[in-house]
Amino acid sequence: MHSKNWFTQGGGAYARFRPTYPVELSAFLASKAPDTKLAVDAGCGSGQLTAQLGEHFDQVIGLDPSADQLANAAPHPRVRYECATAEKLPVQNGTVSLVTAAQAAHWFDLPAFFHEARRVAAPGAVVALVTYGALELEPQVNAVFRYFYREVIGRFWPAERALVDSGYAGMEFPFTEFPAPAISITRKWSLPELLGYVSTWSAARSAVEAGREDLLARFAEDMGKVWGDFTIKRSVIWPVALRIGRT
Repeated sequence: MHSKNWFTQGGGAYARFRPTYPVELSAFLASKAPDTKLAVDAGCGSGQLTAQLGEHFDQVIGLDPSADQLANAAPHPRVRYECATAEKLPVQNGTVSLVTAAQAAHWFDLPAFFHEARRVAAPGAVVALVTYGALELEPQVNAVFRYFYREVIGRFWPAERALVDSGYAGMEFPFTEFPAPAISITRKWSLPELLGYVSTWSAARSAVEAGREDLLARFAEDMGKVWGDFTIKRSVIWPVALRIGRT
C-alpha cells in the first residue's frame, strides 16, 4: 500500500479525501434563509458545501484565500468561486440571504468576519457555522485511531482545533441563534481513503514539517494490522455541529 505516500499528497488531496456533507444540511440551511437568491460560503476550500448549496440557491459565491483549493473546487452551474478572505467579502451590502462557513470559521478573525456577514446580509439573512470533529470508526479499529488522534498527533494540532472538538460551543456567535437538527456525515471507506483524509489534517502537515513523518507511517502500519485487507470498506461517522442564527 506504500502508506508513506498517503502523507505527501498534493493540492488535490483536500478535494479527493475530505467528506462532503449530507444533502439534508444544505436543504435545511436553504429552508431557513429568507429567500434563495444568493448564498456566500466563506472559507469554502474545495467546495464540499458550496456545490450543494448550488442545488438550492439561484447563485452561490464560494470564497477562499487559497488559489490551490479553488483550483480543485467542485464545479456547479450556479456557483462562482473567488479568491478572497472571510474578513473582506467581495459582496455588495445587504444582498446575501445565507452566509456559511464550513469547517473554516476557527481560522477566521471572527469579529471581522461577523462584521462582514452583517454588512452583506439581506433582511432576515441567516449565518451558519458548520464543523465536524474527530470521526468514529468501527470498534475493532476505533481504539487505534483514537489513541493516534489524542496521544500521538495531538501535539501537532493548532490551538484552533479545540474549537472544532467542542463543536464551536465556546465560539462567539453574536446572532439570534436557533436550534439545528442532528446531522452526521457517514461514509464507507477503505484504509487508503482514511489515510488520505488524515493527510489533509493541519496536524499531519505540521508533523511532516517537523520531520516526524515516522509517526504517520507508524499509524498507517498500526491501522493496517487491525483493519485487515486494506480494501475492506468500514463505516466512518462524523457528527456535524452547527451554530446558526439570524442577523
